Amino acid sequence: MDSIKVLVYCFLLFHFIPTFNALETIVSGQSIKDNETLISKDGTFEAGFFNFGNSNNQYFGVWYKNISPKTLVWIANRDVPLGNSSGVLNLTDKGTLVIVDSKEVTIWSSNTSTTTSKPSLQLLESGNLIVKDEIDPDKILWQSFDLPGDTLLPGMSIRTNLVNGDYKGLVSWRDTQDPATGLYSYHIDTNGYPQVVITKGDTLFFRIGSWNGRILSGIPSETLYKAYNFSFVITEKEISYGYELLNKSVVSRYLVSSTGQIARYMLSDQTNSWQLFFVGPADSCDNYAICGANSNCDIDKSPVCECLEGFVPKSQANWSLQNWSDGCVRKVKLDCDNNDGFLKHMRMKLPDTSKSWFNKSMNLEECERFCIRNCSCTAYANLDVRDGGSGCLLWFNNILDVRKLPSGGQDLYIRVADSASASELDFGVLIDSTFNLSDHNTGLNKKKLAGILVGCIVFIAIILIILVVSIHRVRRKKLDKPGKNYDFNLKNHTDNKENEEIDIPIFDLSIIANSTNNFSVDNKLGEGGFGPVYKGNLENGQDIAVKRLCNTSGQGPKEFINEVKLIANLQHRNLVKLIGCCIHDDERLLIYEFMINRSLDYFIFGLRFYILYHLF
Repeated sequence: MDSIKVLVYCFLLFHFIPTFNALETIVSGQSIKDNETLISKDGTFEAGFFNFGNSNNQYFGVWYKNISPKTLVWIANRDVPLGNSSGVLNLTDKGTLVIVDSKEVTIWSSNTSTTTSKPSLQLLESGNLIVKDEIDPDKILWQSFDLPGDTLLPGMSIRTNLVNGDYKGLVSWRDTQDPATGLYSYHIDTNGYPQVVITKGDTLFFRIGSWNGRILSGIPSETLYKAYNFSFVITEKEISYGYELLNKSVVSRYLVSSTGQIARYMLSDQTNSWQLFFVGPADSCDNYAICGANSNCDIDKSPVCECLEGFVPKSQANWSLQNWSDGCVRKVKLDCDNNDGFLKHMRMKLPDTSKSWFNKSMNLEECERFCIRNCSCTAYANLDVRDGGSGCLLWFNNILDVRKLPSGGQDLYIRVADSASASELDFGVLIDSTFNLSDHNTGLNKKKLAGILVGCIVFIAIILIILVVSIHRVRRKKLDKPGKNYDFNLKNHTDNKENEEIDIPIFDLSIIANSTNNFSVDNKLGEGGFGPVYKGNLENGQDIAVKRLCNTSGQGPKEFINEVKLIANLQHRNLVKLIGCCIHDDERLLIYEFMINRSLDYFIFGLRFYILYHLF
């Protein structure tokens, strides 16, 4: 009697509880309903319809079969869930996947462009759901790996098309209970030298870094695991980044969360649960450019932000309040006459490369020489750290998003003015053409050497100050000498006809002298073969550059007038604009539009990356 009851119970149980039929593949004309699933060959992954959380929304996706709770890796209709109705996944005779609701309304389609007469749908052991050609099994018509969700699996890659700029990266969920498209995107930015970033909408949120031949530069080496093989591939048409597993027994995945963090998980054999091995942003220093321009973030220090050697806070008041958004500026302006040096910083996450330039064939010495010749160049590093280093990566103007890493990182060479270099030897390693200090080529104690150099610099500085003051007094007396006519113009030296032919302003010497602080040494920008150049500021606020021609040239007033006419007639958009002139006794002055300290190639070509020529 008891055995009969058991049989009846089992009959009722299997009669009223829905059963799930597991399939390995389906062909055209077949479908997957909400009580059917596809299973990969060895049973690692499963695909089918599911309900998420407590909602009635139904989705079709892929998940790990034997891991609880259910770990989803891909969802087809993440933005268009089925409501209260049951869904069906159909495979058309042309190889297109279509999800329809109970009323046969299409909810989602794979939009397969390539067709075949005999398609089949299969779930691979990698978690990749594919539609292939049964006649030619190696021909894949469509695959889920080409439409990433929030998870990156081994064998997948994120990609950016260099032709049209489109990218396929990871996109976060809206929140932990809603798989719809969220705010954060994990993808490759191709501006400058390519780098992997996380953006929140259009705003850069976290920068994992550029590829250095082994790994992305912002990832500490201690988080590496020898079971992984990362790859960063650049071709003429696209750039891709992904990873493979060297140890196939390892189960691993990357996930971009709804809060904008990228995390790497591995499955524990002992607990059959996920263990976190890497996450970013991991601390405040991972927040993009948290310390502003030309600064370093070191999580082991308090406060975490500090100016790079050779720089000081732009606003000391804000810096004291730990408001670092203004960043730092140079202590001493760059010389730009090949007298600058470079400070070597070790274990660094390389700066933002969106406004960088690179070349794969240069070595590090060639890279330094190339940088020193361009006044806009502020830092350089090896492009590839393998086999002793190769390639050249250059940065221009402000340096952004630099941090010291606890392990790994890369050597970064930052440009400093020659007078600032010697005073920074206790903090970094100075590299220039006349003085080379490294960890192995000197037996001197660094502090002792720094003390000697500082003493010499102080002595030289005192002598220079005395000379500058003396020269300044002599020039001031010369300018203030009685009988000088500061209301002078070209009419004193030219006839009216010649004067009418000059269509540029004529300045009084008193105006120019006043704008340059009586040709003060502090206003001096540099000196060429024909005389010094001073920075000035006119009463209307316009900045000017005044070239004071040598009075030993033997050039008379008429020759000078002819030269001014010639320059005025040669105005060109790529030449610095001549805005006026002045002549008084032996003084010959040319007044130009003032331009900030940059080289002509910067203005002509800009910094945008499009020179794929350097890649191959």
